Amino acid sequence: MKPKAIVLLSGGLDSATSAAIALESGYDLIALSFRYGQRHSRELTASIELVKDLEISEHFILDVNLGSWGGSALTDNQIAVPTQGIDPNIIPITYVPGRNTVFIALALSLAEAKDAQAIYLGINAVDYSGYPDCRPEYLAAFERLANLSSKAGLEGKAPQLVAPLLTLSKTDIVKKAIELGVPIAKTWSCYQGDSSPCGVCDSCRIRDKALIEAGYPELATFH
Repeated sequence: MKPKAIVLLSGGLDSATSAAIALESGYDLIALSFRYGQRHSRELTASIELVKDLEISEHFILDVNLGSWGGSALTDNQIAVPTQGIDPNIIPITYVPGRNTVFIALALSLAEAKDAQAIYLGINAVDYSGYPDCRPEYLAAFERLANLSSKAGLEGKAPQLVAPLLTLSKTDIVKKAIELGVPIAKTWSCYQGDSSPCGVCDSCRIRDKALIEAGYPELATFH
């Protein structure tokens, strides 16, 4: 019997690639996605399609409405999505307060209930948008918490938090996705929820730049 792992699957390129890496590592994968009050459902639709394409055994979609109190362009329609590009010295308004902390905590609960050995995360600290909860020191601190906060942890069986993309550039993530057969065209990274990616938000900019640099301009928003 294969060991189990949880993957946080947003429907974006990074989480899909993380899922493919977990599958390649021999895990029976359980996907966890969230309706967190985000401004559109395109990424959730993508996650459902990815579960089918990657043949993931189970998929949970939880409602955790972080949009109730706003505080981010991704959860408050009154805040404009930035299109001017990333300033490395400023945490952007697309940062959702506490999002990864909430998501990983729920993934730990699911992992313990399902006796999963690992939790795979698509967080990335290289070509990221300045989010504080996508950094190596954040991940290390949360893993220490996981060892203290659960029955599994006290028994020495806390699931490992695995972030295989943490130190990769976005271009290298694209190359890894291609190598593993991730259906990149079915992933959704755009902060907007229109029929096609906007091509100008920070997420689209980072994605398209990486696709072009990796040699796959035909997969970019505009080509």
